[in-house]
Amino acid sequence: MAMKSAPAMTFLRAFRPLGRRPTALFHPTSARPLLRRSLISAPGPHSGPLLSRRADRELPSIKSSRRWLRTLPIFFVVVGASMLGMFNYQKSSSSVVNSTLYALRVSPKGRELLGDEIYFAQKIPWISGEMNQLHGRIDISFWVKGTKSKAKMRFRSIRDGRNGYFHTENWSLTLEDGTVVQLLDEAQGDPFQSVMPGDTTTDLKTSM
Repeated sequence: MAMKSAPAMTFLRAFRPLGRRPTALFHPTSARPLLRRSLISAPGPHSGPLLSRRADRELPSIKSSRRWLRTLPIFFVVVGASMLGMFNYQKSSSSVVNSTLYALRVSPKGRELLGDEIYFAQKIPWISGEMNQLHGRIDISFWVKGTKSKAKMRFRSIRDGRNGYFHTENWSLTLEDGTVVQLLDEAQGDPFQSVMPGDTTTDLKTSM
């Protein structure tokens, strides 16, 4: 092999790669550790005053309890008593009760037994029985008093047919000793027939 001349060697050396560069090893930067702050326990009942509040404070544990189930019976009792009171007030302020009180005040037999100033025996009267004018059934009783004594008045009236008139079947006083006195006089007719006409479709149904 012929020896290459010096200029040729110089030319070849100029184009010869200088050599492989050392491959730089890629070392990924290690992830920085996350700074985690430990939660601060919630203050106890005897831990003293809370001087500072932090956002990472641990919330107190919620104890699941079903104490509200114990209050359900009380709730139903209160609602039931309220409904009874509303229905009773509606009956005590109805035209039927006011008409029977007025008829009792002007009744000679009622004034003879009870005296003057006839009104409810209690401040909050309780009207017992059924008052269903829509279906033509009225059967109520309540206590009344006057200047002489007090008694329990009962009034029962039934309507004949849908468009008929009410006719009174019972209007009486039960005295404190148990004596029943009939106030309805057949000779004078029914005093409530003109007060309670048959067309009562607009009246409210108050049945107890």
